[in-house]
Amino acid sequence: MTPAAFHPMARLLHWTMAVLILAMLFIGASMVGDLSPRHPLLVELHKATGLALLLLVLLRIALRLALPHPALPDDLPRLQRLAASASHLLLYGLMLGMPLLGWAMLSAGGYPRPLQLPAIAPHDLQLYAVLRQAHSWAGYLLFATVLLHLAAALVHALVRRDGILHSMWPGPLRRGE
Repeated sequence: MTPAAFHPMARLLHWTMAVLILAMLFIGASMVGDLSPRHPLLVELHKATGLALLLLVLLRIALRLALPHPALPDDLPRLQRLAASASHLLLYGLMLGMPLLGWAMLSAGGYPRPLQLPAIAPHDLQLYAVLRQAHSWAGYLLFATVLLHLAAALVHALVRRDGILHSMWPGPLRRGE
């Protein structure tokens, strides 16, 4: 049986990660070119939050695979179904890839990693430069994808009124959902 709403744990993870991802995007953007005394604090906050997001996305992927989730509306056009699937794959890929790129970048640059994690890339300054650029571009792509995701959620809520946003809403559901 297909549920009408996502499991409460999936909803909690979704909204927790949404807040953390938005915070990360703004922290990351504010770190660029910042040479103020707050820069080391921002870097440490960015690394710790990135590690937390990596662990949360692994849990989220496991829950997504293990728990049933609501189906898309039957009247949703095929192209929109494909776009929804593609955008969710891209979001999951970026949520997994961004912290791994950051970890590899720190490893390649010889920088300290949170909790003294092992290096996952060799110490190589050219590789560091490539990974830093990739991490930045992936951040822009993640921001754009989040905006697209938000726009789609608003279309479902305000135009289609098909319950998609309600199925992921963090508040209590009506009886039977």
